[in-house]
Amino acid sequence: MRPARHARDEAPQFVLPLVVRIERGAPPARTDALETAARAVLVLLGDERAHGDGEWAEAVRNWEDARIRKVVRRARGAEWRRAGTLPGITVTGASAEVRVFPPIPLDGWPKDLAKLQVSGTELDDPEPPATARAGEPVLWLNPDLEMSAGKAMAQAGHAAQLAWWGLSETERAAWREAGFPLSVRTAAPADWPRLTAGALPVVRDAGFTEIAPGSCTVVADHPALR
Repeated sequence: MRPARHARDEAPQFVLPLVVRIERGAPPARTDALETAARAVLVLLGDERAHGDGEWAEAVRNWEDARIRKVVRRARGAEWRRAGTLPGITVTGASAEVRVFPPIPLDGWPKDLAKLQVSGTELDDPEPPATARAGEPVLWLNPDLEMSAGKAMAQAGHAAQLAWWGLSETERAAWREAGFPLSVRTAAPADWPRLTAGALPVVRDAGFTEIAPGSCTVVADHPALR
């Protein structure tokens, strides 16, 4: 099924590139990669270069006026080092490294990013993730959907962005100053209907890859939005 047309589709389409470092023999833990990708999106949105007359501001505005597409690619070794020479921000988690770049036209990928692979981002958690920290934002994944790690990273980034949009400037500043703490966890099946039925932001996928259009993928549970 093709995604339904939307008014945002009529605007020039931009994409937010994210690159996750996956070295052979030393991949990051899946949950840490998802959390690091979500924080990377927030770090870019909170960066002064993305606002006002900043050097990335126009690209961010163009991207947000269309569909907020994100694409996660993987890199290692020399690929990762080359990606690090392009304008962007590297965010580090416990085991994951994710570099986020300012939005680019959908067909305007820089050469050193365009040749990176989208597939091959299958990651695992060596141990079950700990319980989400009380009082901090949680991005709840749909327990009934299976997504590759790359797809789930993009979806977590979407949820973090929806939470960001829902906050006041004061709340954004407080979250940024705290280092954007958040957890990504899979919701309990019994809790999912309640999470999606409330006022919390819900990511509904456009259906371009992996899952059906309109699928609810992540709920952004930020304390300030309850």
